[in-house]
Amino acid sequence: MASTSARVYFALSGYNFDPEIVTEVLDMEPTSMNSAGVHASADSPAISTWEYSTGTERDNIDIYNMTGKLIEDIEPVKDKILKVIESHNLSPRFVAVLRLSCEDEALPDLAFGARSIRFMSEIGAFIDVDYRLINK
Repeated sequence: MASTSARVYFALSGYNFDPEIVTEVLDMEPTSMNSAGVHASADSPAISTWEYSTGTERDNIDIYNMTGKLIEDIEPVKDKILKVIESHNLSPRFVAVLRLSCEDEALPDLAFGARSIRFMSEIGAFIDVDYRLINK
């Protein structure tokens, strides 16, 4: 039986940049990177992504707390985030990924605290909620 799960992540994405630069500037290891844009040409640009994620939660899912913890982790490097966003024309975003089991009666709340919203606003990030219904 598939159960409801969730994770929250912060990502910096952009065309034709090396995500290793973000790792160096922030002095922070990502949970994943996609460097598709590193060798792409201007004729066929590709997006690279640097991502820092919470772990996947399956019990007691609380997006409010998960996002708050994520903000706590990255808030100390806010000035560096702003610097790398500007210098590489990157797009910052916060994503809540929800996999919702049709068999679970209790579904997680989706909420963001004032501190999280303020931080997202200060760096010009947008919020994306990615949800999927799973049957099995």
